Amino acid sequence: MSDDPSPTPPPSKTDAVSERLLSLDALRGFDMFWIIGADALFQALSRMSDRGGVQRFARQLDHADWIGFRFYDLIFPLFVFIVGVSLVFSLSKTIWTRGRPAAVWRVLRRSALLYFLAFIYYGGFSHDWPDMRLVGVLNRLALCYLAAGLIFCFVKRHGLILITVALLVGYWAMMRFIPFPDVRPTPGGTLEVCRETGFTNVAQLNLESPTRIKGVFIKGVNLAHFVDQKYLPGMKWDGTWDPEGLLSTLPAIANCLLGVLAGLLLQNRDLAGLRKVLILAGGGLVCVGLGFVWGLEFPIIKKIWTSSYVLVACGFSALLLGAFYFVIDVLKLRFWCAPFVWIGMNPITVYLANELLGFQELAKRFVGGDVQRTLDTHVAAGFGQLGVALVGLGFGLVLCRFLYRRKLFLRV
Repeated sequence: MSDDPSPTPPPSKTDAVSERLLSLDALRGFDMFWIIGADALFQALSRMSDRGGVQRFARQLDHADWIGFRFYDLIFPLFVFIVGVSLVFSLSKTIWTRGRPAAVWRVLRRSALLYFLAFIYYGGFSHDWPDMRLVGVLNRLALCYLAAGLIFCFVKRHGLILITVALLVGYWAMMRFIPFPDVRPTPGGTLEVCRETGFTNVAQLNLESPTRIKGVFIKGVNLAHFVDQKYLPGMKWDGTWDPEGLLSTLPAIANCLLGVLAGLLLQNRDLAGLRKVLILAGGGLVCVGLGFVWGLEFPIIKKIWTSSYVLVACGFSALLLGAFYFVIDVLKLRFWCAPFVWIGMNPITVYLANELLGFQELAKRFVGGDVQRTLDTHVAAGFGQLGVALVGLGFGLVLCRFLYRRKLFLRV
């Protein structure tokens, strides 16, 4: 076997580099679909119906407060997973046609651009230091793309597996065994340290406490949050720590690398489509199972991206990818997926547009206020909210279709 870590070009280079997986674009769009308004749509439906199934699903459209896993906890790691899958195809094309240095430059350039967009999105220089936020959702995407992209350019598949395992196990070992000061006012207590319990800045903490603890997973009282409190500059989302902080970026990179491994599987032309689906499904089930078992020792917590959380999230991501690939690229049943493809071709643009403009807030200008109250009163309770959700989601789809038809794309 060659020592060259580059992806092995298939017999027809031209066909391979021009190939695009419609299922991957659709899955990316499905992920963003919930962010731009589908969550509000189902929340409105839950107000109109008291049926147990509707109510249970509506509860899934919010993050677990701390320990646990809900559907909405899948949205972000699914996108990170998809970034990993996508970079296999985009960087392979660059390596095959222009060489590895060009691929490295592409990774550096695109990650820097995304990080800059993230910095501007979170306020840029509009706030005085230290009220500038240097980490966040888009920042984490930039860092994951940077690390996973560079690793992909230089490391073969077996090495990717070893690095992924090392990141997940290493993060667990650090969180479990490295001691850190007990920052709480009353050492050994159960008090959470976050904005909700009154801690809004690190000056309120005893960062030099003589009492040292380890293996603790309380809000604001764990190694990942202590690292943020001690070493993360700028504004922190939860007052003294950030859910996209420094240490928890390591398992997020593993999340992206698991997507890379899935991408290598889909890129393998020696395997039939159905075989790829079965491997994705089997691997996904194994990851979900291992994640929940590991969660008994290392709890499933999104806000510190525990290794168990990454396995559960990536397991479900692999199952979804397998399902979309099977229906769209194996069975060729594509009549239903066009709206998801519109969204999936412009995820960063639609994310920024939704966060800056607010599709739901824009919808209220048309069907909010008295219109919404009239619908709630004379049609059904919650029908006005449903109208707002539908109009807001419609705005998002119209924008995505417009960008798609004009071939205006901004994506990782």
